[in-house]
Amino acid sequence: MHNLSTRKRALAMVSQGRSLNSVSHETGISRAAIRSWQHRLEPLPRMASPAPGPHADDHAYTYLLGLCLGDGCISPHRRSGYYLRIACADAWPGLIELCREAIARARPGIGIYTQQKQGCVMITSYSPHWPQLFPRHGPGKKHDRSIALQSWQQALVDEHPWEFVRGLIHSDGCRIINWTTRMVRGERKRYEYPRYFFTNLSADIIRLFTTSLDQVGVEWRQPNPRDISVAKKASVALMDLHLGPKY
Repeated sequence: MHNLSTRKRALAMVSQGRSLNSVSHETGISRAAIRSWQHRLEPLPRMASPAPGPHADDHAYTYLLGLCLGDGCISPHRRSGYYLRIACADAWPGLIELCREAIARARPGIGIYTQQKQGCVMITSYSPHWPQLFPRHGPGKKHDRSIALQSWQQALVDEHPWEFVRGLIHSDGCRIINWTTRMVRGERKRYEYPRYFFTNLSADIIRLFTTSLDQVGVEWRQPNPRDISVAKKASVALMDLHLGPKY
């Protein structure tokens, strides 16, 4: 039998991101016992409170938040803990590496692996803390439920708005070249210009995106409920400067 302080010490080590294997090896307590304590004991303060969240890098977390709102989901492990999964299209190998790097920086030492799907790679990582880091996870589609940031998340987005915008664009956005024609001295000429698009079915996620665009001084318009367009030359140049290519 282990006393309460021993149990809390083991759970505290797990709450810091340690694997059950490493905690078991260091303490001599079986993984099964530690797993059962996770369900039987009251959560420790660090495990219960997300503010400011068990992450190590604010920039990486804020970028990862944008990615997760677009193409991420959290699902429970069949025994305990949770999986974070983020889908990245095969067409963007650079994005796959950026996603892996963001997870590693936000949660140093955590395991990350990829699973090839048809047309995309599923980047997956296990941690008991994912619901704390992304508390708006839940069953069903994002646009069918309310999406709102907690106060500590909003503070990070306010402090690092470009990282948030970058994550959203890298998940559900693109930079394209549009073209149009116009008459010049009786001759029809073709003009090309770059434009950013962001598409999401969730009105809440659209609002979070446009609020951050307002904060950084990017002009945008909404041609329909699911799309945001950035086409003004100065705004496109500003996004080019801060976002970098999606590749």
